[in-house]
Amino acid sequence: MSRTLWIVLGVIVSVAIAWFVVDLVFSVVWFVVKLAIVAVVAVVVFFALRSWLGRSGDRREVER
Repeated sequence: MSRTLWIVLGVIVSVAIAWFVVDLVFSVVWFVVKLAIVAVVAVVVFFALRSWLGRSGDRREVER
């Protein structure tokens, strides 16, 4: 009977540790995906602003 109790406790602890590890991995993966999306949007906004400001400003005044 004692051996069965240790097996049940081992299974419960294993499931709890696995739950924590999977949650941690998904959090890290979601953070990386979110970071990649932010980087892509930032690059698009940067080039859009550069294009928009490049057309409206006078470049001759800046360049010598």
